[in-house]
Amino acid sequence: MILTGPEITHQYEAGRIIIEPFCADQVNPNSYNFRLGTALKVYTDEMLDVRRPNPVKELAIPEAGLVLEPDRIYLGSTVEIMGSDHYVPIIRARSGVARLGLFVHVTADLIDIGSINQWTLQLHAVQPVRVYPGLLIGQVTFWVPQGDVTLYAGKYQGTRGPQESQIHRDFLAPTGVVI
Repeated sequence: MILTGPEITHQYEAGRIIIEPFCADQVNPNSYNFRLGTALKVYTDEMLDVRRPNPVKELAIPEAGLVLEPDRIYLGSTVEIMGSDHYVPIIRARSGVARLGLFVHVTADLIDIGSINQWTLQLHAVQPVRVYPGLLIGQVTFWVPQGDVTLYAGKYQGTRGPQESQIHRDFLAPTGVVI
């Protein structure tokens, strides 16, 4: 079951959904619009490796905007710190952004219950597109879970700003040695 916009507001006011800062103008009939932060990260190596940390560089998004080029993944983040210990968030692009060929959260749109942070967005443009800091880029819906709840306590919990992949940590033995 999906929460309606008024119910998102009600659950935010009750402290069961976290959205900071919260703006009533960003509430939709069954979602909440979120904004793009002020920085992006891009990987600097041509070939990426899931077993190793991959180097990145950070780009500030100027007020005049930044053009995203095709064939590149850009890591952005939400302005808002969001999440819930009671509902499952799912994020996606706003339809107007999608109509420009900008994928906002390429394949990982399901946010774990209990994950509370500025969410990293994996941005991919099918053709050059200019983005701006604070752009209302995506929307989050909140879903009621069924069954026992185990809250997220993973490697991205509490993060701020865009986060590069930490998948290489999945290959570490309990001693910290790469396996």
